[in-house]
Amino acid sequence: MTIGTLSAAVSHVGRIRSNNQDSGYSGNKLFVVADGMGGHAGGDVASAIAIRRIRDADMEYTSAHDAEFALQSALIASNSLLAEAVFEHPELTGMGTTVSGFIRVGDQIAIAHIGDSRIYLYRDGELSQISVDHTFVQRLVDSGRITPEEALVHPRRSVLMRVLGDVESSPEIDTMILDTRPGDRWLLCSDGLSGVVSDTVITGILSRHSNPDDACHQLVRKSLDGGAPDNVTVVLVDVTADPDTPPGRPNTVGSAASPLVFETDSRTKPVRLPLLRLHTLKPPPESHFESQSEEYLDELIAEDKRRARRRKRNLVIGIVLIVAVVAVALSLAYQWTQTRFFVGTNGETVVVFQGVQQSLGPISLSHEYMVTSLTLDELRPYDRARVEETINVDSYSEAITIVNWLTDAAIR
Repeated sequence: MTIGTLSAAVSHVGRIRSNNQDSGYSGNKLFVVADGMGGHAGGDVASAIAIRRIRDADMEYTSAHDAEFALQSALIASNSLLAEAVFEHPELTGMGTTVSGFIRVGDQIAIAHIGDSRIYLYRDGELSQISVDHTFVQRLVDSGRITPEEALVHPRRSVLMRVLGDVESSPEIDTMILDTRPGDRWLLCSDGLSGVVSDTVITGILSRHSNPDDACHQLVRKSLDGGAPDNVTVVLVDVTADPDTPPGRPNTVGSAASPLVFETDSRTKPVRLPLLRLHTLKPPPESHFESQSEEYLDELIAEDKRRARRRKRNLVIGIVLIVAVVAVALSLAYQWTQTRFFVGTNGETVVVFQGVQQSLGPISLSHEYMVTSLTLDELRPYDRARVEETINVDSYSEAITIVNWLTDAAIR
């Protein structure tokens, strides 16, 4: 089958970050996104170096297998350039980048992927995630230790297990070859989109906006409406039945579209590859890379369990303290009420009550302290009305004074 493509690419710094560490490329045959990491001084450099090297692979290939090998080789070469950049500029230690991209060869696409940027396929009204996130929480999900719902709020959901950078000389890269057909829409994005906008909303936008450029801008807009805590980059590729569809001019977006402060030239500088690890990473809090050894994973899981136990213990202690404070406050309040008195009636005689007339639900804050022999019938009408409405006093002695006065008035 002979097919063509229409594509668009958009990148935005977001609402929180001060610089754009994402990069993207939409070319003739190659389409790719990269999400840099390593803080203000490294993430933008990492993604830019990677995209600028990988876009050299945008050319015709005789087969999808050749394209797959070329794209994988481009990612490995990018990894070497990143290691070289760190060697020449130690202040960039710890930088790295995710990469997700593909090359179209006829009615097939060759995919290469590392990190947590994503590749989606929108086909026949349904959105499917093609790439697999190389994250700590995804490994927990795959092993059945947590559910996908728990992964969404896991405290280590930003920990990456695989990236390009100055850590491994031969990083493990996922590759695959898939068939494509007219009507398919291929979406590549950084986690600035997938981490903010749900698959349902993405599906709705792709179904409503047939123009790739319009759809890209709407997807970015949705991320901005959701707070856009990270940079967001979107590349959208529409597969058409017209082989003569003009591919459009190659478009580089994000940090790779701007001049780099640090440049490396693999043609003039010797590439120094690390055997296993060049540097100990100092990851930024929002997104970082961790070792993927099983021992380290087990330690992370144990740490999470300890953290959960601490949270539970602290919650119990907090609840106990709150209950204790409330109990003490109620006790002190009740003791204060018992210093108060009022003169009232039990319906037949005059009674001195201790406490206040209020109650807490079914709990009364007063009780009969002394029942006098003076009946309501003996009181004058005005005095009887006052007693029935109750007479508040500050002390028991004042209450007795009121009772004596009522008794004297009744005798007269």
